[in-house]
Amino acid sequence: MSNRAYFGTDGIRGQANTHPMTAEVALRVGLAAGKLFMSRDDRRHMVVIGKDTRLSGYMVEPALVAGFASVGMDVRLLGPMPTPGVAMMTRSLRADLGVMISASHNAFTDNGIKLFGPSGYKLSDERELEIEALMDQSLQEGLAKPTDLGRVSRVDDSQARYVEIAKATFPRRLNLSGLRVVIDCANGAAYKVAPTVLYELGAEIIPVGISPNGMNINEECGSTHPEAMIRAVKEYRADIGIALDGDADRLVICDERGQVVDGDQIMALIAGNWAARDRLNGGGIVATVYSNLGLERFMTARGLTLERTAVGDRSVMKRMREGGFNVGGEQSGHIILSDFSTTGDGLLAALQVLTVLKEGDKPMSALARQFEPVPQKMENIRFSSGKPLEADKVKATIAAAQEKLGSAGRLVVRASGTEPLIRVMVEADDEKLVASVVKEISSAVKKAAA
Repeated sequence: MSNRAYFGTDGIRGQANTHPMTAEVALRVGLAAGKLFMSRDDRRHMVVIGKDTRLSGYMVEPALVAGFASVGMDVRLLGPMPTPGVAMMTRSLRADLGVMISASHNAFTDNGIKLFGPSGYKLSDERELEIEALMDQSLQEGLAKPTDLGRVSRVDDSQARYVEIAKATFPRRLNLSGLRVVIDCANGAAYKVAPTVLYELGAEIIPVGISPNGMNINEECGSTHPEAMIRAVKEYRADIGIALDGDADRLVICDERGQVVDGDQIMALIAGNWAARDRLNGGGIVATVYSNLGLERFMTARGLTLERTAVGDRSVMKRMREGGFNVGGEQSGHIILSDFSTTGDGLLAALQVLTVLKEGDKPMSALARQFEPVPQKMENIRFSSGKPLEADKVKATIAAAQEKLGSAGRLVVRASGTEPLIRVMVEADDEKLVASVVKEISSAVKKAAA
């Protein structure tokens, strides 16, 4: 794949008002993507734009709108909307393109731009590179005539539409009455829709993180800070806690005791339930290199497979489509249920967990640990410049570590696609071995990054 000037593993992302997350780059994205998707035929073309609750969304959104409208593309603004909701609305409104303005689980100081094609799937690498090539053209090229400028309007019922789509994924024969549910919306994109869905399905809800002010998204709340959810579960004696991230495409759950349930356990719970009902397609699930070996053993014991991909929900979705799988995801809580959605959706995954909880007579704590995780340790090393992984000493340390682990463990060392971090993950049945290998590799990377 060619070097990318703007796009990373999940769209364009960076610190707000600093390259590449500036108003100018957003304008260029609108111009370039608009030109690319307008070139097909002569009919009116449309883009839908959603966002989370970051202050910088007020800067990025108008710049995108100006770019799209200036090449003649009509714009529909959805307002605060989960990323999967934007994907759904792109298909539902028969738009040519969907855009989500969000930096997901990052702090409010960051922002990002994610693009979806007309089918609701994230754009391919090839499409993103085509957009990049057009972004560096002169701003004067390919502009529409004054009579052909795009028209811009708001879709007032977009949140209500997403609520109805989400509710329709929950079995009609059931409701959530009798369940007390903590829902932490991270002061993010789902702050209205997630509590509404759970309430309308009959749950008694305790909402957390539903007062966004532009600067408190993901702040001490949401899936990256499950402590807020755990506190609320214990305080209100809830049956389950659900924490979404800033754009609601991933989740973390806790049981009634406050024990956290990660994405691997959630995938095991859903896959096991769906397999028992003959609903699991593809003979297994798709996960990334980070998913725990325990999940793989859980699937194998049931005669099912776990296929691993590179990190990122796009890689997972690509393999799911190729192999006909309908469950996939990441340990971090991106869960893709392709029967319902074209991308990760934290709320829809939560509804499937609630389905299992409601159907059985067991508490969430009895469902929370579907398998015994193999000891796994991750460390993130921040670096300011250079390519630490290309240093000879780092390469040699990784090779030695791989030999030490042998076939009894797994090692993943990679650069993050969204932040200046080197991520080191080691897992094996021997916990002391895991700790020592992580320490050796991290130490070598830190020296190379210094």
